[in-house]
Amino acid sequence: MTPFLMFTGLIALILINVPIGISLGVVAMIAMVFHGGMDSLLSAAITMFTGATSFPLLSIPLFILAGAIMNSSSLSRRLIAFASACFGFVKGGLAMVNIGTSLFFAEISGSAVADVAAMGSILIPAMKKKGYPKEFAAAVTSSSATLAIIIPPSIPMILYAVMAEASVVQIFVAGIVPGILGGGGMMALAYWYAKRYNYPVEEVFSWAKFRSTFKDAAWAFLLPMIILGGIFGGVVTATEGAALAVLAALFIGGVIYRELNFKHLYDSMLEGGIQTAVVMLLVAASALLGHLLTEQQIPQELAAWISSLTSNKYAVLAILNVFFLFAGLFLHSAAAIILIVPIVMPLVLAVGIDPVHFGLIVTLNMGIGQQTPPVASVLMTACSIAKADMWKVTRVNLPFIGLLVVLLLMVTYIPAIPMFLVEYFYR
Repeated sequence: MTPFLMFTGLIALILINVPIGISLGVVAMIAMVFHGGMDSLLSAAITMFTGATSFPLLSIPLFILAGAIMNSSSLSRRLIAFASACFGFVKGGLAMVNIGTSLFFAEISGSAVADVAAMGSILIPAMKKKGYPKEFAAAVTSSSATLAIIIPPSIPMILYAVMAEASVVQIFVAGIVPGILGGGGMMALAYWYAKRYNYPVEEVFSWAKFRSTFKDAAWAFLLPMIILGGIFGGVVTATEGAALAVLAALFIGGVIYRELNFKHLYDSMLEGGIQTAVVMLLVAASALLGHLLTEQQIPQELAAWISSLTSNKYAVLAILNVFFLFAGLFLHSAAAIILIVPIVMPLVLAVGIDPVHFGLIVTLNMGIGQQTPPVASVLMTACSIAKADMWKVTRVNLPFIGLLVVLLLMVTYIPAIPMFLVEYFYR
């Protein structure tokens, strides 16, 4: 009964607009007092501090800062120009430019919200100007931005790895193939829309423009090579790779492009600090809640209950998929991962599910949650930029959400899709 009351209390606080991190902390402390009295709060501060000071978590503010710095250095404009040269000649090419740019920007920011804010502020007005419906422009921008948490580096993947005590690098590698499949599927769907509704061709293909835009963006292409090459090559950890990304962003933006000044740097650091504070408050509060749940043996009881229903790991994955999809309707991705993953990991391990495989399943579920109201943080950001009604955009977005669901089912039931590269390089 205690978990049910805690979850009900948490949802009630969220519905009255209490920040999720504070809601988690309040529910955890009330439950601690209920079970152990006031003395149980004496260790609360230490538990929260310990939970929020894991070394891999340091990569989160660094990746956020690197993305913010590069965006201040006209990275978005350069990437969009190059993507236009690549895809602009195709019918509905500007939608493909949107998706292609998201695929690349995802390798820098690791955040879907950052992706949609950076790309959407440029591409959505451009698509509307060219005659695309604002609902379609918002839907494409929102859905393609979700690739930012499937393609490495990914902040939700880092959070999952910390919560599940899994390898960050292996989860990053597991996201490469699904990310490419998702991007290709979205481009095909955008082309179908363009053919059906006669969306415009952006421009005629030109090798001269292709070369000039590639040259203009060449230094920007080095950033993901530094991040991913160093991490996958075993030269640096994910955290050290994030630090290198910040240094590279400072050098490229300030020395090469000469478009990064102290005002831009201040704004980037402020943005990174705010986003990091939100995430770390969630992590600290969830550590408190996780400590309580562990003491009460709640994860073990849940594992025993579901195991009594079925021991088939694919049936268990189906149950957990439904659970995470439901949670994604009401919780932001970071909150859902931090709150739920420690509870279900004993079950995941008990039925023989690979933690790396499960990490990508969780990440995809959270990506779908970013597109499904009422929370839908990424969708809401895109709708705000497009000045479009969220429910009208959702109707247009349903095929893209369906594509993500199909990708989720493929990743869940064909483990070779995410795990092939992991098995090849690391096992």
